[in-house]
Amino acid sequence: MRFRVPSAVPLLAVGAALASVATTAPAAFAAPGAPGERPSFCGHDNRKTPFAAYLCAEPGQLLDVRIGDVHPTQPSLGYDEVYYKLGRYTLGKDAVNKKFSDWCEADGRIEAVAVQPGARLDDPSSFTCTLPVGGETADSTAAMKTVVIGPGGEPFLTDGHHTLTSFYETPDGGADLHVRLRVLANLSTLTQKDFWARMQAEKWVYLSDPEGDPVKVNKLPTSVGLANFQDDEYRSLLYFGRDIGYTQDSVPFQEFYWGSWIRDAAPVDLSAWDRNDLASYLAAVEGTTRAMTALPKTAPIGSGFTAGGLDALDQWNAGKAADKGEFDKLSKPYSDAKPGKLAYALEYKRVNGLG
Repeated sequence: MRFRVPSAVPLLAVGAALASVATTAPAAFAAPGAPGERPSFCGHDNRKTPFAAYLCAEPGQLLDVRIGDVHPTQPSLGYDEVYYKLGRYTLGKDAVNKKFSDWCEADGRIEAVAVQPGARLDDPSSFTCTLPVGGETADSTAAMKTVVIGPGGEPFLTDGHHTLTSFYETPDGGADLHVRLRVLANLSTLTQKDFWARMQAEKWVYLSDPEGDPVKVNKLPTSVGLANFQDDEYRSLLYFGRDIGYTQDSVPFQEFYWGSWIRDAAPVDLSAWDRNDLASYLAAVEGTTRAMTALPKTAPIGSGFTAGGLDALDQWNAGKAADKGEFDKLSKPYSDAKPGKLAYALEYKRVNGLG
């Protein structure tokens, strides 16, 4: 079976500490009144919005969302990151398919610990996560993808575009797949103008295309899925440089800021970079991440951020040699028992004629 969002409101709410999840009856948000009286939807007089189920979501809530409903807040993706995930899901060598662990992590329940024969992503009863629903912890919910509720109850995804797009593209996923997202804020009472002003002030939206040109909010994609996004090659490059040149943190769109620096500052020559060749791709990752770690922490990167503010590592590859640590893991070919992320991405592209 699929998770379904109730017709009135989501089922799960969490406290400010996100240490536990409490069940709330759907009727709790409906305004009382005489039979036939129109409900207020927690202050909204709107029953016709297609996103009515999300109108009353509260900050910190774990909100059950149909992924086809979410509105992206960035115009592009690093396609190769999605290709890695899809390669891992369809060509993987894991004892438990990583797509189930990715879904469990996104749902606030750490990872998959068991799957039934024939398990499917769109049937959560066919696999088991580390934590049951209701057993979430502050640490497990911290890893969840995030959403802001906009005018009319529309859910705007602020983190997780690559993950949800991978779920959308995988054969047992799609637009009707459900997963919970952690609510950052409910701005549903704002006008469109004030909503976007707040989103930009909070840096919850990224409005530059892969060439660095500005993108208007009405030109953002309206759904996840590869076809809805532009491909940003530098965003892909930065994904594979995690824990080699920088540490991923809580800054939304962190890799895009670093990617803009690579494009505009051109710290290394990438003219010979072949995105379909493992050795060439590794050389591009090594060159850019070494340039990142060589920067002073106060060096400006762009959009008001410094190298230190975007968590550049003190030493390349955390001070380890190229045949150790994260760079060594990334370097493993697809023939290895544990291929690296790049190898999965390149193999997926090769098998599917995307090279």
